Amino acid sequence: MTFTADSIVNPIKPKNISDLGRVAVMVSTQADLVYLCHLMNMDESRFRGLFMSRLYIGDDDNRAISLAGPMIGAPYSTMILEALIAWGVNIFLFFGWCGSISPNVRVGDIIVPESSIIDEGTSRHYKNHGLTGSKETDALSYSSERIIRQLKIALNQCGHQYHAGTIWSTDAIFRETREKVEYYQKKNILAVEMEVSALYNVGRFRNVEVGGVLVVSDELSTFQWRPGFNDNRFKSRRKAVCEVIYSLCQTL
Repeated sequence: MTFTADSIVNPIKPKNISDLGRVAVMVSTQADLVYLCHLMNMDESRFRGLFMSRLYIGDDDNRAISLAGPMIGAPYSTMILEALIAWGVNIFLFFGWCGSISPNVRVGDIIVPESSIIDEGTSRHYKNHGLTGSKETDALSYSSERIIRQLKIALNQCGHQYHAGTIWSTDAIFRETREKVEYYQKKNILAVEMEVSALYNVGRFRNVEVGGVLVVSDELSTFQWRPGFNDNRFKSRRKAVCEVIYSLCQTL
């Protein structure tokens, strides 16, 4: 099949709002979205609906920054991304959770995904910008190098250790099988989640910058699921990452 950039249905910016600022933070969970609202002095109760999510637009002090979320999965997250691009945003930071598949990555660890294995269905609908790999299971999408570099600098300045490398993005959270985990462990994949590969791929397709940062919420490396959602380290690292994102947004 031949892919073109033309689409019958395109995102449309509402006529009653002006373009957003250049930077948007896309947040997968409601709790982290609320915490970022407080950091950025945004009123949690004042938001625009964006599909099934909330869009917070910065006030005079944060006019260039918007927050969007919550969101889950590649199809829905890229809907949000496409809409924000149509509204004038061209720099994106995604913050989400992930499950570790490397035995060296534990609950509460921070991951900076430089690339992601495409095991979701959204990316194939976009021209193969930035993809590599001779087999479908090897296909990768890549972040914006500048955004990832700035994220690493910000984390280092705050004294936060992190893992950088490749993750795995899947549509099927309940089909993370032992066979798949073993396969990706042999490729030194750090973790699994559901959005990053599509966001990176669509970002390159639309010629905007997209980077991401994740906190490990659970572990699969021993082939037994170890949830860590109530772990204090997981909770504190999420707040720490939100604070890093807030400071980074002032410089992008």
